Amino acid sequence: MLNSYQTIFEEYEGGIVEKKSKFIANIFHVENEEEAKKVITQIKKKHYDAKHHVYAYRIYNYEILEKFSDDGEPAQTAGKPIMDLIKQKDLYNVLIVVTRYFGGVLLGTGGLTRAYTRKC
Repeated sequence: MLNSYQTIFEEYEGGIVEKKSKFIANIFHVENEEEAKKVITQIKKKHYDAKHHVYAYRIYNYEILEKFSDDGEPAQTAGKPIMDLIKQKDLYNVLIVVTRYFGGVLLGTGGLTRAYTRKC
């Protein structure tokens, strides 16, 4: 059981452009997995024409739940690095979704990891 933990309470959106690909990051406070899934679905609808919707969430509700998805990006280049950032900051009840509009230039595995974890 966690005695105390850090979280966020305000939503945030930011973005970067890396070699013609546009990355839009959204961070949300979520209380449970159903809420996280609902928000992910909303982001996918909002950015229906984007190539990837990478996410990671970490929720504490009497036990710790951690999930992430690379959503078609090469394995371990997107969702896991975002999850690693969440863990590094010791955050709980947080969801991060990064939407990518592919710009036609391949970034490679290192470039993807850097882009998905770059501060915006």
